[in-house]
Amino acid sequence: MAEANPDFLQAPDAPARRWPWHWLIVPLLVASLALEVAVADRARWAADPALRPRMEQLCAMLRCSLPSWREPGAFHITSREIRPHPSASGVLLVTASFRNDAAFAQDWPRLQLSLSDLDGQSLGLRRFTPREYLGSAPATRLIGPGQSASITLEILDPGKRAVAFSFDFLE
Repeated sequence: MAEANPDFLQAPDAPARRWPWHWLIVPLLVASLALEVAVADRARWAADPALRPRMEQLCAMLRCSLPSWREPGAFHITSREIRPHPSASGVLLVTASFRNDAAFAQDWPRLQLSLSDLDGQSLGLRRFTPREYLGSAPATRLIGPGQSASITLEILDPGKRAVAFSFDFLE
């Protein structure tokens, strides 16, 4: 007689246990994508004061660079004076001090000096580089948090109509 145990009645062999690689690969790919996005968009993220320290740590590990911190609104004038130049006629001597109140070191700013008349109308405006307002190139590329600087500028006297002056800091 025929064999009583045909193949279709036999219990299938137990499937081989495979380690679930896809459960490890998917999170690794997601983490890799997040890291790539963070590094590619690091300039924008580094401008956020809350994220800057984390971005600095990440770039230290990955040996990438961050753009310098730029927050011109964090510079504040602490003293200022304008007077006739003591040895040159028709020239004004402007002295001032400012401080970096940002939480981070940042590049030295460009400085804008505006002179105006009694009605607030601009009589003149000039922008100065750090080399111009410090008298020489800065000793370091960055001005640290809480660091102050003193400046001296010589400008042409626009005459008696100039009654006010203001400083602005630019990137």
